[in-house]
Amino acid sequence: MRIGILLGAGAAIFASAVQAQSTLGTSRAVYVERVANLTDGRMIRAIEPAQGLRSGDRVVLMVEWQATPAPDGLTVASAVPRALAFQRSSKDEVEISVDGGKKWGKLGQMRIRDGNALRLASPEEVTHLRWRVGANQRGNSANRLTYSAIVR
Repeated sequence: MRIGILLGAGAAIFASAVQAQSTLGTSRAVYVERVANLTDGRMIRAIEPAQGLRSGDRVVLMVEWQATPAPDGLTVASAVPRALAFQRSSKDEVEISVDGGKKWGKLGQMRIRDGNALRLASPEEVTHLRWRVGANQRGNSANRLTYSAIVR
């Protein structure tokens, strides 16, 4: 089961997209957050490459790309694997979708139908993330965005 979740999450991450006219390459990685209690009562947090995931694990997903300059910038989009519940992004400028990427907006503004009423979508209902990266925000080097989630 643990391997199935990891493989499913990996497949969804690799289905992410970097859209630009001149993208050179992308890579993605999944890290799991581990918390250890020290003998003096302090706690330390560390991330390590995910070897297997369990329900409740906190993960950090990293999307990296290398692109040549383009005058109109680029858009980096990532599907949130169904086995994960989105928590937050490394960039406040992230746009979210709660309907599979059909409509985009900000968390705290997107609404979802709940019976006959509309309500604000929660972070756990996010299906896709999108970051717009302007031409002046990148160069010919690797660029990175991350987001955190919890394994359902």
